[in-house]
Amino acid sequence: MFFHRLVFNPYQVNTYIVAGEDGQCAVIDPACCSPEERATLKKYIESKGLQPVLLINTHGHFDHVIGNAFVCDTWPVKTAACHDDLFLMENAQKQGEIFGFPTEQPPLPEIWLKDGDILTPGNIKLHIYHIPGHSPGSIVLHSPENKLVMTGDVLFNGSIGRTDLPGGNYDQLIEGIEKKLLVLPPETMVYPGHGPETSIGQEMMHNPFLNGL
Repeated sequence: MFFHRLVFNPYQVNTYIVAGEDGQCAVIDPACCSPEERATLKKYIESKGLQPVLLINTHGHFDHVIGNAFVCDTWPVKTAACHDDLFLMENAQKQGEIFGFPTEQPPLPEIWLKDGDILTPGNIKLHIYHIPGHSPGSIVLHSPENKLVMTGDVLFNGSIGRTDLPGGNYDQLIEGIEKKLLVLPPETMVYPGHGPETSIGQEMMHNPFLNGL
């Protein structure tokens, strides 16, 4: 498995590139918003000889989908996200305007993901867990074989996703983390939507929002 992180836009969103041995890859949360950032993403993918076949959004907030249109215009990818965040993706331009970011309207997903789905870009199995709370359609992507999980804005190093945005729900978020993430092996690496990686074991021990679970 090939795995790489690029950090884009003023919100410092982690964009992940995941590829199998055949070079087919998934781009997760393409957050590039400037010509320079778009060129960085394109140059990196081409330099590694990768072929994007899938674009996956962990949720529909504008800072995570701001590069969707560019990726879809550049490569023949299929797009995937959870239907519960359709209202956010439909209003991505308005979200961006509120926060002062010109945002190109992303194309709507072709694949609607639900809990229990498995995606296989480049023969890598990515298990989908629906964990609402940060947004209604927040998902995480788990690769058991590679002992890693990409958590979007559900779980961070030492924190959790904010729940004060439209559709947020603190109790839902905590319940989902407890039942679907904290049951993973402690050595599972956590790659969040913002900030540095961590591990399930580290968060069980030290995350102040999860103490006592």
